Amino acid sequence: MSNVTDQLNRPLRDLRISVIDQCNFRCTYCMPAEIFGPDFEFMGQDERLSFDEIVRVSRLFAGLGVEKLRLTGGEPLLRKNMPELIRRLTEIEGIKDIALTTNGVMLPAQAEKLKAAGLQRVNISLDALDDEVFASINGRKTGSKPVLKGIEAAKKAGLTVKVNTVVKKGMNEEQILPMAMYFKQRGVNLRFIEFMDVGSTNGWNFSSVVTKKDIIDTIHQTFPIEPVDPGYYGEVADRYRYRDGSGEVGVISSVTESFCSTCTRARISADGKLFTCLFATEGYDLRNQLRSGDSDEKIFNSIAGIWGRRTDRYSEERTEETARNRKRIEMSYIGG
Repeated sequence: MSNVTDQLNRPLRDLRISVIDQCNFRCTYCMPAEIFGPDFEFMGQDERLSFDEIVRVSRLFAGLGVEKLRLTGGEPLLRKNMPELIRRLTEIEGIKDIALTTNGVMLPAQAEKLKAAGLQRVNISLDALDDEVFASINGRKTGSKPVLKGIEAAKKAGLTVKVNTVVKKGMNEEQILPMAMYFKQRGVNLRFIEFMDVGSTNGWNFSSVVTKKDIIDTIHQTFPIEPVDPGYYGEVADRYRYRDGSGEVGVISSVTESFCSTCTRARISADGKLFTCLFATEGYDLRNQLRSGDSDEKIFNSIAGIWGRRTDRYSEERTEETARNRKRIEMSYIGG
């Protein structure tokens, strides 16, 4: 194994792999329906990395120090035979943790198979308990019950579950307390996420952000909480424990309190482009190398060089102007 660090001395520890750019939801902050409509052209099967290619590139990243893999989308469970991919990824030397980000709707049918294949954790997106609010966000008139059933299925299968909630002013800020109460009572780790300027189609501006401070204050007034030390280097969520001992809640605050200085994450899009930042403007084409007959050594050295030259710290440098004028890769393409 050859550990690699970037220009700011940040190691490479996490790889997030988008397996598909399609999704069965049309969330307003990620895949707004007016952009991703019925005529939107998604990737064809040949454009996406095959399972063989995903396993190969994951093995190379493991050789550079990656210990954690997260499978994303789009909605990753729309990709067929995901348990097979997970089983193969668990066999890679050096990989200690495999997780998946999903909207949860397909988990009742798949959770047990995913767990049996070696999946350890799921992050499930749910932005409101209120059916009307949630339906207005996801663009499919779907209430919260299908997602809640997915959460229960994941727990029953023995998967570790975290729930992610994006908070946006005028969209769902009144859901903070009901969400906190619901998952506190059920012992599920809930993480609120500040509305971020990922991509160029979600209409982001600073005035839409519900800050970490506002979120914590809202919870603390009803359920007293106190901060918890990070569990590991590069942890993205600021964690808080309920003082009554009933669990934790977290906030991911990449807008108001960035964590660029400890970011250890690389991302690969479904068509094989490597991105060194969630807010990147362009990626590096690994698919071409994988399909052009390049040796593992050559691709390994390419990845090491890309990470070694990395200087990204967008969230530390963000301004209203950069957020408005800089073209960024869409969340549904790069994965979260």
